Amino acid sequence: MNQPAEQPPVPPVQAIADTRRWLERAVIGLNLCPFAKAVHVKGQIHYAVYPFTGDDTLLEALLDEAGQLVGRDASVRDTTLLIAPNVHADFLDFNDFAARAERRLAKAGFGGVLQLASFHPRFQFAGTEADDVGNATNRAPYPTLHLLREDSVSRAVDAFPDAEAIFGRNIDTLEALGPDGWAALDAGPGSATP
Repeated sequence: MNQPAEQPPVPPVQAIADTRRWLERAVIGLNLCPFAKAVHVKGQIHYAVYPFTGDDTLLEALLDEAGQLVGRDASVRDTTLLIAPNVHADFLDFNDFAARAERRLAKAGFGGVLQLASFHPRFQFAGTEADDVGNATNRAPYPTLHLLREDSVSRAVDAFPDAEAIFGRNIDTLEALGPDGWAALDAGPGSATP
C-alpha cells in the first residue's frame, strides 16, 4: 500500500536514526527484549531501509536481506531490521503483508533458519483497544520486518530462565509506565537527529 501523498517520504538516514533511538530507549531501555542489548552492543544488528513509497518490491527486498543475513557469520550480523517507513501506514495492511512475507520466506527455503517478527507504529494485539499501552511492546517508529536467526533465538531462550514470562512482564512494565511515560521516551518518527 502506498503512503498518503501529502507526506514526504522519510529519508533512510532518518528512518535508521529513529529506529536506533527506539531500540535504545524502548526495547533496551525498558528491557522489553532481554536479548537485544547484547547484539546491539556488539554491533550485530543490520539496519536496512526500504525507501520506496509502494510495496511492489518489498518482498524481494526482504528475501535479499534474508540471503545476506544467512550468508554472514552471526558474529558479524546476527539480526536484520528492514525498515519500511513509506509504505503500509495501515496496521492491518501491514499485518497481512507480514503474514505473506512469512510464507514467502518459508517457500524460499528460510523456514527453520530464520524467524520473522514485525513491528508497526499502530500495532494492535487482537482483543485490545487501539490506545491500550500494552500494544507498545510491538510498536516501532515505522513498519519494520525483523529477521532473526532461529539458532540465535534458541540459544537466547535456553539462556534466559522463564522466557515465556517476557510478554507478561512487558505488559506489566508498559502499564506501569502508562501512555504518558511511553510518550516521554520520545522514540517515535522524527525523534532522532540523523
